[in-house]
Amino acid sequence: MKLHNYFRSSASFRVRIALELKGLPYEYLSVHLPKGAQNAPEFVALSPDHLVPVLEDGANKLTQSMAIIEYLDETHPEPALLPADALGRARVRALAQSIACEIHPLNNLRVLKYLVGTLQVSEEAKNTWYRHWVRQGLEAFEQQLAKSPAGRFCHGDTPTLADCCLVPQIFNARRFDTPLDGLPRVMAVFDACMALPAFQKAQPTSCPDNE
Repeated sequence: MKLHNYFRSSASFRVRIALELKGLPYEYLSVHLPKGAQNAPEFVALSPDHLVPVLEDGANKLTQSMAIIEYLDETHPEPALLPADALGRARVRALAQSIACEIHPLNNLRVLKYLVGTLQVSEEAKNTWYRHWVRQGLEAFEQQLAKSPAGRFCHGDTPTLADCCLVPQIFNARRFDTPLDGLPRVMAVFDACMALPAFQKAQPTSCPDNE
């Protein structure tokens, strides 16, 4: 397998975690987003939306991190990243989508660049925007975790798709100095994840293109 990704990309980070949790070897192919490598014709041929990650599995080319992770879970079932029961799967998907669909799109690199470049928003205002939406989203995530039975991870005592999404979001939140106080369940889950080798191997500082 080949993974086209970027070390700071949250979506790429999610997939790297899933690959590491499943013990799947892959070739790391860097796509430097700030330098615009995602707009090169050869990459657009793989990803028409100009986004990472892209997973090549033989002749198959897959985009969108959530779809890629579910593909990996179906083709390599152990360890499972989605629960066996329908209600559990729905809950994990809801937690994952709270981050991937609600928090992340508002603070993605292309959105931040548009705010600064096209709308002429100041760096301070951009960072305020970022912190507002991330903090609001994580507070909602904390409430979702609080309504569920206690477990080491987002759903029970093994990592799931939800944990693959949460950890990269916390890394990005810290990069922009987002306050993370008052989120006890969120941060306890984050710490439990980061105690595992799979999460450590997937983190940005472990990537070959880390800067």
